[in-house]
Amino acid sequence: MFRQPILTRPDRTIKIVCFYPHLRVSRALPVLIAVAFIAASSGSLTGAQEKPEAPAPQPSANATPASSDGQAGKDNPVQLSLSSALALARKNSTVYNAALIEAGSAGIDRALARDALLPQVNFNNEYLYTESNQHGGVRFIANNAVHEYTSQGNAHESIDLAGLANYRKVSAGAALARAKAEIAARGLVVTVAQNYFNALSAQFKLQDARRAADEGNRFLELTQQLEHGGEVAHADTIKAELQAQDRRRQFQEAQLAVLNTRLDLAVLIFPNLQDNFVLTDDLLATAPLPTLEEVQQQAARDNPDLRAALETLHMSSSEVAAARAGYLPSLNLDYFYGIDAPNFATRSFFQGDRLDNLGSSALATLNIPVWNWGATRDRIRQAQLHQKQAKLELSYSQRKLIAEIQSLHAEAETALNQLTGLARSAELAAESQRLTSLRYKDGEATVLEVVDSQTAYVQASNNYHDGAVRYRIALANLQTLTGVLTTP
Repeated sequence: MFRQPILTRPDRTIKIVCFYPHLRVSRALPVLIAVAFIAASSGSLTGAQEKPEAPAPQPSANATPASSDGQAGKDNPVQLSLSSALALARKNSTVYNAALIEAGSAGIDRALARDALLPQVNFNNEYLYTESNQHGGVRFIANNAVHEYTSQGNAHESIDLAGLANYRKVSAGAALARAKAEIAARGLVVTVAQNYFNALSAQFKLQDARRAADEGNRFLELTQQLEHGGEVAHADTIKAELQAQDRRRQFQEAQLAVLNTRLDLAVLIFPNLQDNFVLTDDLLATAPLPTLEEVQQQAARDNPDLRAALETLHMSSSEVAAARAGYLPSLNLDYFYGIDAPNFATRSFFQGDRLDNLGSSALATLNIPVWNWGATRDRIRQAQLHQKQAKLELSYSQRKLIAEIQSLHAEAETALNQLTGLARSAELAAESQRLTSLRYKDGEATVLEVVDSQTAYVQASNNYHDGAVRYRIALANLQTLTGVLTTP
């Protein structure tokens, strides 16, 4: 007997029992399909009569929080400070990482040049076959036997002043690459700071543009009400409408500026382009300005441009020494130990005697340069020309550093001194706009005075934000000399 299991649903239970005592398996399959079809049809009819309630929405378990690499979930924006933006930029900047890779490669070159000065050990294996003569000896004088096997360890050392000078040159090159990587890192700070604070400034300007647009709309409504009351001429309404339209266009431009500045920053710091981040630093917070003496001390100690010029001079000096070493002899030392015999074995027998095939030999070669058609002299002259250029570049870097210290510090000091005045101007412009609007409402001011006050307020507010950005970028430029980014 074959039994179909009980089929259940939330609203009913369907129990189908079939008795087939002599039904074969091949014939039972169509019956099972028919039974399943009947059960499915019953379920669909029931679902059409009573529609079940939709399940309550559940919170997503795959919400992605903000991670250390700058990725963010849809509703979880990245909290981006200047320091975190710099960390992301160092991780994702192609120019900075190229400089790091170049410094790493130069460090490996230095290690290779150092290893070339140390003794080398190799194990050589060789088999030589030579055609024999009629007496069983070899036909070539240089070969020792018809069958010759060599299996020897070789310790080799080369004593050459040119190799030592080359090591010093490569070491200076590695230091130069590290200095260039530091230059790239400090330049990256300036770029990130400029984009970061430009984005912050654009957000503030968007707020001011929105406020100005709202003020323009309110002023237009005011002039329309006053015109209906016969208190002002229709020309005032026209002027107010023109002003309102101009403020709307400025607001749209401010929206576009925010989008562009945020995209510029996102391209610089994120591996995948995204706009889901929030800038957390305060643009209007005043960072302290280091004194000129502090900047001079830090720049003299940690300036990478000066260090790069100095390492370039070291490289050229080592190049001159390596070229002059072409006039000096070089010594090569080799020590061999192993097998050099007609049999590949440690011991062999000859005329009944047991012979030991293991042995050692030493070789010393002294190379004395005699004549090379003036090639060494030309290499020295070429190296001296590079050394002269390196001295000029070092002198220029020193003068440039002194000038940049004074110029960049004066730029930062000027921007800091102007911030207080710009902030006061913005406050006065806001108050002037408010008072002028009240005077116009009372019939004591003209429409041109109101328009001028609104324009003055927007201009003063933008100047204040631009001044704050200027000071922050001046501090970032100053850190290219000192290596220290001053923050609030």
